[in-house]
Amino acid sequence: MTFQEQIKQGIPSILPPKATYDLAINHAPKRKEILSAEEKKLALKNALRYFEAKHHAELIKEFSEELETYGRIYMYRLRPDYRMYARPIDEYPGKSIQAKAIMHMIQNNLDYAVAQHPHELITYGGNGAVFQNWAQYLLTMQYLSEMTDEQTLTMYSGHPMGLFPSHSEAPRVVVTNGMVIPNYSKPDDWEKMNALGVSQYGQMTAGSYMYIGPQGIVHGTTITVLNGFRKIKLNPEGNLFVTSGLGGMSGAQPKAGNIAGCITVCAEVNPKITKIRHEQGWINEIVTSTEELVKRVTLAKANKEVVSIAYLGNVVDVWECFDQENIKIDLGSDQTSLHNPWAGGYYPVGISFEEANEMMANNPELFKEKVQESLRRQAKAINKHTARGTYFFDYGNAFLLEASRAGADVMAENNIDFKYPSYVQDIMGPMCFDYGFGPFRWVCTSGKPEDLQKTDTIASQVLEELAKTSPNEIQQQMQDNIKWIKGAQENKLVVGSQARILYADAEGRIKIAEAFNQAIAKGEIGTVVLGRDHHDVSGTDSPYRETSNIYDGSRFTADMAIQNVIGDSFRGATWVSIHNGGGVGWGEVINGGFGMVLDGSKEASKRLASMLFWDVNNGISRRSWARNDEAIFAIKRAMEVEPLLKVTLPNIVDENLF
Repeated sequence: MTFQEQIKQGIPSILPPKATYDLAINHAPKRKEILSAEEKKLALKNALRYFEAKHHAELIKEFSEELETYGRIYMYRLRPDYRMYARPIDEYPGKSIQAKAIMHMIQNNLDYAVAQHPHELITYGGNGAVFQNWAQYLLTMQYLSEMTDEQTLTMYSGHPMGLFPSHSEAPRVVVTNGMVIPNYSKPDDWEKMNALGVSQYGQMTAGSYMYIGPQGIVHGTTITVLNGFRKIKLNPEGNLFVTSGLGGMSGAQPKAGNIAGCITVCAEVNPKITKIRHEQGWINEIVTSTEELVKRVTLAKANKEVVSIAYLGNVVDVWECFDQENIKIDLGSDQTSLHNPWAGGYYPVGISFEEANEMMANNPELFKEKVQESLRRQAKAINKHTARGTYFFDYGNAFLLEASRAGADVMAENNIDFKYPSYVQDIMGPMCFDYGFGPFRWVCTSGKPEDLQKTDTIASQVLEELAKTSPNEIQQQMQDNIKWIKGAQENKLVVGSQARILYADAEGRIKIAEAFNQAIAKGEIGTVVLGRDHHDVSGTDSPYRETSNIYDGSRFTADMAIQNVIGDSFRGATWVSIHNGGGVGWGEVINGGFGMVLDGSKEASKRLASMLFWDVNNGISRRSWARNDEAIFAIKRAMEVEPLLKVTLPNIVDENLF
């Protein structure tokens, strides 16, 4: 069968042969044993409902084995035999260009070069899933190949509920992930519901088909590292940034360090992912002992090198060793997946990677004890470094939150706040989000590198023109992003789809998008998908990350994210998504995203102007109401540009009245 025929058939009526378990692939760890005997029976019933009754006798034993062996039913047998990657849009079968673009994005999320655990349909973060099983993938792709622009596909945590009558201006797909009743949003609730096959953790851009490989966070990390050094008034050259994690998101850190111009040490316990990142060019060198690491960092400091070094081992050893050897760390952070601490997101010190995986599955309580002990040790070592001048920030991965829960010394004197800031509180919030700057991204669905190069040029020209009249308050952001986009090609950031990201405000996003749409209309480039990371001005309500610099008491509310996705859906988004969990953990955040297809039409121009303006200014208005000075400035500027915008502004109370 051809690729198109396989897509159109969906779940095959004749079952393919049982698949072999490929040991060369980076697989998800076994999930904890959490279902009762009756619940296991229910999980099997739930899985078998995708198949005709004639197949149940054959599949029930196989799915039962998967559940016992891996803690989940992935349906490996149904994994397609074609190569998984973002094909040029014209290669997808279908009646809707918008639907074909979504297929392109889904396959990119599952590309072996992009996905962390591709056979388990997990893109990044240890549990950030596109689908729960391969039947859902096959059925979704079939629906997309059949749909017209008068239908909307409804996705329930990876499950395609079906195609519903709609209209051409409605979203083609509406995605929800993990939207459980709040009282059932603890980590074990996710473990149980995911094992039952009824809910999933979509992370931020995994379950919304908008992940573009590590590039997405390379840019944000580069901006963070640059501004981190600016904050402590140091030039990055010859100075040291220490962090950990080389997975899907965190793997971007060494590359960002190189672009920022510092020495980066990034610890990682997984040898497979370390090897992959080295082969992809995201890290320069791999070191396997702390003795060798001390020598290499000392030399790099002396020579003021720009170099990224992966330490194959536990980051706790790095913090403790550098303390003992008096190695000065200038910037410190952590990007392990601590939103998922008990299922592979963080590995305890003093135990091998293999032993830890076995303990995680077979003795989860002991594993939890070891993780918490490790967090206490890491925090203790970090405290020693910060006492000597290290600037440490939480990178929004729930490091401080889980360390505090482990009893580590990370609380401020008031025993309410953390002693270290979130990077959003100190850096990204006031410097970027409050001004409306966030991770705008696009994908050239033609798959042609030359199309991406043309869009880079267009974006650069638009930003340079805007910078001529931009106010002083945002000149630094403008110049950082002009420099970024001009160096994007030489930094070789593409992994998977022909995608790009930069930080822009509403004006920048709208003008860049409109310039793309005009270029498409002229036949200069092919169809483009617009999107963003959920980690943005408006999309995410996350009290310890995206909204950590909201100080009016509303940071635990989620009105902004819900309003954002509803507003995007009727203002022209091609697809919208809303998730529980993402970055900082299940039950800790609500985040929303979108995708928008540009086809060169007048309708696309109208949609992009309406939706992108709302998508940014929704968040600025909320940040303004929280009395953030930068956001008040930004929303007043937006009201001057758009006379139909009228936002309630806060009246500031004189502190002397108290």
